[in-house]
Formats: sequence, C-alpha cells, structure tokens
Amino acid sequence: MKLSELMEGYTPKTDYEGWVTNDDYVFAIDLAPGGSEPTAEKDFAVVEMGIAGLDAQLNPVTQDKQYIRAGQSTTKTGTQRSFAVTGDRYVGDDAQDFCLSHAMKYGTGSGVVTNYIYFNILTGKGEKGQCSIIVNSDGSGNAGESSAVDIEFKKIGSNPAEYTYSAAGAESQ
Repeated sequence: MKLSELMEGYTPKTDYEGWVTNDDYVFAIDLAPGGSEPTAEKDFAVVEMGIAGLDAQLNPVTQDKQYIRAGQSTTKTGTQRSFAVTGDRYVGDDAQDFCLSHAMKYGTGSGVVTNYIYFNILTGKGEKGQCSIIVNSDGSGNAGESSAVDIEFKKIGSNPAEYTYSAAGAESQ
C-alpha cells in the first residue's frame, strides 16, 4: 500500500492530545534501491501487511569515564535509530517483496540503503532519513504455521530530519 492510499482516511492534527497505540505509527520506505533517486513520499510503501510488530528503537551511544574527585561520568555521543519488523510473510505486498528480494537479502553497502519516513498518524509528526535493510529471516516456523519474517532497518548517515506529514505531497517541514 502506498502512503497516499493509507492517508486518504486520515487528517493528522498537530495539536492532538491523548493516548497513542502502536497502530498509530506509520513506517514507510522508498522502493528505489540505494535511495539515490528518491520516490515521491506519497508513493513510499507502507510497511504493514502481515506485520505484527514494529519495534522502533533509539539506541544511545555513550562513553563512560572516571574523573578524579568527580567520579563516574557518562557522555552521550550519538544515537543509532533502528526499526525491528516482525510478522508473517505476505507475497504480493510491495514492501515485503522489496525487502525480501534476492538483492536485499544478499546485498551489501549502498545496495541495501533506502529512504524512510516514520510518523504518528494522529499528529503527522515524526522523522525521515535513510536506513540499511537487514533481513534476519525470510520465512521460518513450524509445519502448518504462517511463515514468519524478521527484518531490521538501521539508520545510516546523518541523523534523521524532523518530518510533518502533509496531504499536499507528504512534505517535510
């Protein structure tokens, strides 16, 4: 499903106040290999079909030092953004088919890099950046069960930019 198709029934409100569930977050990726010639954001593929879990993590990078008379001190030196996607294999879903293609499973370097956007569907606020696609499992499980997939998306390059969804072209602000 394209981002524009998903958002047809939603109007984010930047002043929204209230509870949020994991279903209120949108993770969408550019299906252009290498992320070199980006697709219009409205045409990004939403990662959702068959997906049971989207675990968005901010993994801080720190450095610990011991100082005379001051003791232990921790300095944050960066943040590694990652998304862990788990669920059931659905052949025919653009996002899954792209991520589980031979080129992505066995690719390296810039060949597995793509653009992404991640935002709250209620507020429209989030981030956009680039990530490497890392396929951990392209189908597993027991006889008679659905075939499970496990894919990680890890930030690459500079920190993601702030993003606010806009129906008029899904523009960043």
